[in-house]
Amino acid sequence: MDRKIGMWLYSNGGGDKIQKKIVKKLKERGIESITDINLRNAIAKKGHIYHGKTIVDDLDLFFSYNAGEQTQYQAFLYQALNRVIPMINSYEAFSLTEDKFQTSFLLQKNGIATPDFQLCHRDNSIQLAKIMNKWSKMVYKPTDGWGGVGLTKIENQATLDMLMPFLNQMDLRFFYVEKFVKYDNTDFRIDIVDGEFVGCYGRKASKSDWRTNITSGGSVFLRDPDDEVIAIAKKAAKICGTDIAGVDIIYDLEREEYVVLEVNGIPAFPTPEQEKVGINFNKKKIDLIVDMIDRKTKK
Repeated sequence: MDRKIGMWLYSNGGGDKIQKKIVKKLKERGIESITDINLRNAIAKKGHIYHGKTIVDDLDLFFSYNAGEQTQYQAFLYQALNRVIPMINSYEAFSLTEDKFQTSFLLQKNGIATPDFQLCHRDNSIQLAKIMNKWSKMVYKPTDGWGGVGLTKIENQATLDMLMPFLNQMDLRFFYVEKFVKYDNTDFRIDIVDGEFVGCYGRKASKSDWRTNITSGGSVFLRDPDDEVIAIAKKAAKICGTDIAGVDIIYDLEREEYVVLEVNGIPAFPTPEQEKVGINFNKKKIDLIVDMIDRKTKK
């Protein structure tokens, strides 16, 4: 085989089976895959990045697809690798979509509606109080969080007063807040690969929470997006430069328009349980990823 790629894909939730299917389809096209290249175990020396006996920077492409185990060390090597070989997603797209503020800022600059937001300096309590009075309800979001972890709904000054000591203890110099959007407690998760619409499903918050994230107790259901939602997701993915994206969209009942909550650069494949209820676009997603790897590694 004249082409060789590296791959690091999550293994839980059926990820191991997805990886086998991708490897098989790539092999049929003459592309060898070296799997389980966790950059946490890599070493950089003498102008190369080694993972065991594999010289990662000599590969034709590296496919990184594991959100839950990403560390600063891995991301640092991710950035270095992207200077010399193609990556899916590129480091630039990866780092952008990991940052809530940078993503929302860029989307709004390009005409995509997002919740109103502000980036606040920790010591500017006057500005924070003004925002609280203006919005009445807001959401604190870690700029680099995922899966709903760390999201805090602030409904009054007392909640804000309780949050501030925590932020000070974390030594955060700045933080990101969004106006709380009045919506029906459901969202759209739109998967986009290589600019193409792959599939969609909905997520619904539990009765005891306002977040739709599965890790926060949300549940998934079949949902058909209309052309407007798909067009918004495609545009958001393109603006962020993502080869693969999961775009989270909700309908703002007060503004009467769709808004993008997040662009996820590593959207999970539907699990076997989700496939059983009809969320069955994994084959299409795999085929588009294989097509893209094939095209990006052509010599």
